[in-house]
Amino acid sequence: MTDSPKRGFARRASQLTPFKVVDFLDAAMARQAAGEDIIRMEVGEPIFSLPAPMAAAAHHAQSNTHQGYTSSLGMPALRQAIAHFYAQRYGIDLDPARVIVTTGSSAALGMVCDLLLNPGDSLLLTDPGYPCNANFVHRCDATPVRIPVVAENHYQPSPEDIQRHWRNDTAGLLVASPGNPTGDMLSRSALTALHGAVTQHGGTLIVDEIYHGLSYDEASEVSVLELTDDAFVINSFSKYFAMSGWRLGWLVAPEEALDPLRLMTQNFHISPPSLAQHVALAAFEPECIALFEARRAELRARRDFLVPALRELGLRISHPPPGAFYIYAGIETLADDCEAFCWDMLARAGVSITPGTDFGHFQAHNHVRFSYTAEPLPRLEQAVERLAKVLARREI
Repeated sequence: MTDSPKRGFARRASQLTPFKVVDFLDAAMARQAAGEDIIRMEVGEPIFSLPAPMAAAAHHAQSNTHQGYTSSLGMPALRQAIAHFYAQRYGIDLDPARVIVTTGSSAALGMVCDLLLNPGDSLLLTDPGYPCNANFVHRCDATPVRIPVVAENHYQPSPEDIQRHWRNDTAGLLVASPGNPTGDMLSRSALTALHGAVTQHGGTLIVDEIYHGLSYDEASEVSVLELTDDAFVINSFSKYFAMSGWRLGWLVAPEEALDPLRLMTQNFHISPPSLAQHVALAAFEPECIALFEARRAELRARRDFLVPALRELGLRISHPPPGAFYIYAGIETLADDCEAFCWDMLARAGVSITPGTDFGHFQAHNHVRFSYTAEPLPRLEQAVERLAKVLARREI
C-alpha cells in the first residue's frame, strides 16, 4: 500500500496579500538597532504615553487580580461607557446591548465578514483602502470587489459606484471615515446616499470609524449610527485613545445580529483582554478626554506643517486630509515605482514611509503614505530636510 500524497494548505492561504508596511517597519527597526537614526513615518500608531488615570487603572487591575475572563461581549461597565460616549459625542441613544467589545478592531471586522459572507459572495471595498480588509474577505472564501476612488471625490465611493460594481453575490459595502491611507471623510449627505444605495440592493453597510476623534479644521464627524440602526460600526481604542498595543476595539451591531455574534465571541475569542478593558474604562474620564483633545491639536499642527512642506518637494497632495493622521501623496514627478522610492528614501534619507501598493491597485504605484504619529514636529521638520537633500541630487 502506498502512502497518499500529503494535502496542501487551504486555497485561501494563497490568496492573502502581504502587509507591506510591516516590511518597512521591520527594516526601519533593524536599522535603528544597528545604530542608524531613522525617522519613522511608516506605521499608523500613535506614540503617546498612557494618561495617568489609565495607568492607575492598569496598576489597580493588575494588583487586584482583575485578569481573568470577562463576559465574551466585554465588561458591562465598559459597554455602558461606550454607549454613554456615543450619547455625549453624537447625541445617539445607543443600547449598550448592541456594543460588543472585541480583541482589537480586527476581530470586529473578522466577525462581521464571518457573519455576512458565504463562500462565493463578494464585498465592495475602496481602492485605496486598508490592506487587511480584503484579506478578511478572502478568509471567508469570498471576493473583495475594489472600487477605484479618486481625490476629486475625497477618496470615497459614490452611489453611482455602488450601482456600477454591485453583483448578484454582493453582500454589502465597507467604507472608512476617516479613511486609511487618505484621511478623507464622508459627509452626512454622502453617508446617507451610500446607505440608501446599499439598502436599495438589499445589502449591508459596514463603516470603519476607528479614526473618529481625529478630525481637523471644520470637518464634522458623522457616525452612521446617527442615520440608521441597521449598519455595522467598527471602532477601536488604538487611534484616538492611543491604546494600540492593548488590542481592544468594539463593534456596534444591529439588534438582530447580536445572537450569532455572541456565539462567535464565545467560540473564537472567549473574551476580550481583561486588563485592557479596565484601562479602557478609565479612558472616558474627563481628564483623559481633555488630553486626547490636546493631542489631536498637536497632530493637526504636524499635518499643517507637512502638507505644504511635502508639496514643496514635488509631491502631489490634492487637499489637506481632514482626518486620521496620514498624508497620501502622489510621486509622479519624482518616481514611477513607489516601492523602490520608499526603499531608496529609507536607505539614503533615513526616512521610513509606506508605498501606495500596500493599499490597493488603482494608481497605487505612484503614491506613498506618510504617517505623522510617531515623531514630534521637530523630527518631521528634519525628515523634510533629509528628503529635500536626497531628492535634489537624485536622478529621476
